[in-house]
Amino acid sequence: MSTGTALAVDPHVVTCTLAPRYEAVRTARDFARTALQRWGLGELFDDVALVASELVTNALRHAIGARPGPAGGTLDDYDFPTQPSPDARLPIRISLVHRAPQVVCAVSDPSSTGPVAREADFVAESGRGLHLVDSFSHSWGWHPLGSGKVVWALFEAAGAAGTAEAAPGLGGRHRRSA
Repeated sequence: MSTGTALAVDPHVVTCTLAPRYEAVRTARDFARTALQRWGLGELFDDVALVASELVTNALRHAIGARPGPAGGTLDDYDFPTQPSPDARLPIRISLVHRAPQVVCAVSDPSSTGPVAREADFVAESGRGLHLVDSFSHSWGWHPLGSGKVVWALFEAAGAAGTAEAAPGLGGRHRRSA
């Protein structure tokens, strides 16, 4: 469930504010599908949707204080806050920016704690999200904001990946933290 989608003055920058509920993950995927189709970049949808799902899930779990419910474990079992923050802002936003031949997916949240990739535990039900983000995007990172942070992932449009001209100065994956 979206609380509002805004098309900025620049049609290649779109943002959606997400309600702090597990439905936000589906909303983020739907939002990404609509924006990518509008830009004629439907071929990026699978990768962008997977990364958006992981980033929004991380924001829900780690940034807004969602706690496991009685069943514990899966996203559906988490107890998410249902009210806006005291300053009346809902805490999570997803933004997509298209600057040919690249697309950036960015998720902002109110936590100032940066994401930390853990050693992959292939038996655990969670903990591999940032490894997926790293695998499905060209590069990713995070930056602190005045209050909170933004975690971003960069994607190359078809035909642009692997060419030096496509991403000058981006010679491979990298992370940047505060």
